[in-house]
Amino acid sequence: MSISILFFGQLTDITGCSQLKMDHVEDTDQLNAVLTDQYPLLAQTKYVIAINKKIIRTKVALSQEVEVALLPPFSGG
Repeated sequence: MSISILFFGQLTDITGCSQLKMDHVEDTDQLNAVLTDQYPLLAQTKYVIAINKKIIRTKVALSQEVEVALLPPFSGG
């Protein structure tokens, strides 16, 4: 199973990329754990997770070829 992960704003600075693919991640809790292990500064940063362009607030199972986006806080004007 492969998922696409997109990073935006300051999260691209923390990870050093705007997109990556990850295999063998079952749910969003495991995804968060893997990402914060790889990029420790993510643990200190606020962001929300969107799956297939829908923001989620709870643990969600990830299926094959799902697109995940990590979105930092933003303001509009």
